[in-house]
Amino acid sequence: MEPDTRSTDICIPARDGYGLGASVFRPSRPDGDVVLINSATAVPRSFYRHFASHLAANGFIAITYDYRGIGGSRPADLKGFDASMDDWIFSDMTGALDWTRTEFAPRRLFMVGHSIGGQATGLLDDTSSITAMLTVSAQSGYWGLQAAEQKYVVWLHVHITFPLLVALFGYLPWSRFGASEDLPKSVASDWARWCRHPDYILGDKALPVQRYRQFGAPVLAYSFGDDKWGTSESVDAMMKAYPKLERRHVDPAAVGLDSIGHFGYFRPPSAGLWADAVAWFNSQPI
Repeated sequence: MEPDTRSTDICIPARDGYGLGASVFRPSRPDGDVVLINSATAVPRSFYRHFASHLAANGFIAITYDYRGIGGSRPADLKGFDASMDDWIFSDMTGALDWTRTEFAPRRLFMVGHSIGGQATGLLDDTSSITAMLTVSAQSGYWGLQAAEQKYVVWLHVHITFPLLVALFGYLPWSRFGASEDLPKSVASDWARWCRHPDYILGDKALPVQRYRQFGAPVLAYSFGDDKWGTSESVDAMMKAYPKLERRHVDPAAVGLDSIGHFGYFRPPSAGLWADAVAWFNSQPI
């Protein structure tokens, strides 16, 4: 952990009352600014602890949390566990934002969204309190926008592997294949359905996609040259939904890194990039 910070594991309520495992990283001298970190699909909140600690060392209260079915929000048995992407977005993400506003009354409230965590924030019903949002590899998951051979891997998963495994096990046993955490049945099915559609989330007529145009906060969206999931094209296709968009595309070699990919931004070797995030947050008006 970064110096002069401390973290506490807590439980926060989703909007429907479901308890979400969460961690709060506090600076020794908080300045009233808070960062809420929305995880990627199948990624536990512990993955973001180094980044959250860095934010706390720079004066921000940082909050990480697990969507239901993941990490500290997982039940004893995922088989038959009733959780969907709608629950993640409209109960978990929304509840975490509600709790953050109530608990801290931030001077400035920032969001960080990794993959689905940045893709879906624009669907929330009240984002007026968000000062700014930084997104990392928040791409359209449509299989046809993935890079090189990755598009065929994604096509296989969303058309065959996911539906088959969900039917056999009653959830997606993703961890058995060395890929992140297991997923609840409906979460995996929703994700696969979106990835089969050329417009991804934006093509789901059941979602209130008109809310993206009402998202008034500035958005800084990162993509990386070696991210086969979040290609520059796929990030552009998703993030075009946000009205006040700034884009940064980073070549790992240009910043002295061998790789970044879809997950590397939040790992300690990429800490040099975190200073840019802190500077961007601090540049936002109070």
